[in-house]
Amino acid sequence: MKAKYLSRIVDDELANRLRSSGAVLIEGAKWCGKTRTAENQAASKLYLQDIDNRDQYLRTLDIKPSALLEGETPRLIDEWQTAPILWDGVRFAVDRRGQPGQFILTGSAVPADDVTMHTGTGRISRMLMRPMSLFESSESNGSVSLSSLFNGEDADGTSSLTLEELAFALVRGGWPASVADNGGGALSHARNYVDSVVNYDISRIDDVEKNPAKVFNLLQSLARNTSSTAKLKTIMDDMSSGDDAGISDKTLSSYMNALKRIFVTEDLPAWSPRMRSRTALRTSVKRHFTDPSIAAAVLRASPESLFKDFNTFGLLFESLVLRDLRIYAQANDGRAFHFRDKHDLEADIIIELYDGRWGAIEVKMGSKEIDKAVENLIELKGKIDVDMMGEPSFMAVVTNTEYAHPCKDGVQIVPIGCLRN
Repeated sequence: MKAKYLSRIVDDELANRLRSSGAVLIEGAKWCGKTRTAENQAASKLYLQDIDNRDQYLRTLDIKPSALLEGETPRLIDEWQTAPILWDGVRFAVDRRGQPGQFILTGSAVPADDVTMHTGTGRISRMLMRPMSLFESSESNGSVSLSSLFNGEDADGTSSLTLEELAFALVRGGWPASVADNGGGALSHARNYVDSVVNYDISRIDDVEKNPAKVFNLLQSLARNTSSTAKLKTIMDDMSSGDDAGISDKTLSSYMNALKRIFVTEDLPAWSPRMRSRTALRTSVKRHFTDPSIAAAVLRASPESLFKDFNTFGLLFESLVLRDLRIYAQANDGRAFHFRDKHDLEADIIIELYDGRWGAIEVKMGSKEIDKAVENLIELKGKIDVDMMGEPSFMAVVTNTEYAHPCKDGVQIVPIGCLRN
């Protein structure tokens, strides 16, 4: 029997996009729940990877591809990139029908630029979906919402999430199958995901065979550099130190691009605000996986081993907080960035909304680092040209502690176990 559908924050976004667009493309990492979310709102379905009907679909694609688009709407076309001709068929059908909500497409990979005749702009709306946040997996009680922080409300709530539970959630990840697994296999899904990426998915994206050992070495280097601004040369040197053959810069760029196209990595761009004085800002991206469990799986970390290496625990915790805040920010029509100037004044995460409002966030494990993080945020506020950028809607320290509350100069202390969109 099919497992019960676990509600997702993007459910409302999908419904809204279907009301305003002819088709919606749900993109995101394999196993993050795209198909189940699409099924929940689709009236008819086409599964291109259905082995029982694959030959029939291939024959139809050769003779009359548009026949596969017929059905009650919204019609789900799952893993559309396996038959790229359907993209242009969907675009044409949307134009011809002139009605919103005709199709839902899902895809675990971004195809090459030359596989479609048209970008779909104005017809096909793109929606990014990530693995589940702690609020979606019911491990955050949601007593502090990102929207309330942007509205100037003080944080108020109590997290019951223990450090042991947090370590487990981090290693398990936000994969729906892992979250729903009540048996002993919850921690195996991320490992299986990494195996699939290394041995199959990364080569399938462009039909160029890639060396599994070098792919794994790259993933290990990225895992060791999670939450850092490591440049490609740093990653290349790190890989070479464990592999006599090394890797060329061209090959590295190719592998990195492939990982991005299958949504394994999602780097955090730098924020470039207007400053009060002429201060040089760092523009390097911060290295992150789409889910912290990928880094944990590559590093062979267990919930127990994280307690023996709090440095790694802290870096992966920052990545987990970023995953959740990206989900919550998207629901509020916002995006995530990081900030760092030439004097190494930084904010781990900046959330900027479409209307220009912004908030600054530091991520810290343990109460001892909170005071320093608060002072850091206050200093950052003093350097931003608020006449041009506006005052920050909020400043917050996201932690693993128990209580949510305001502190010095209105900086909010927010446990990850209290956060929601």
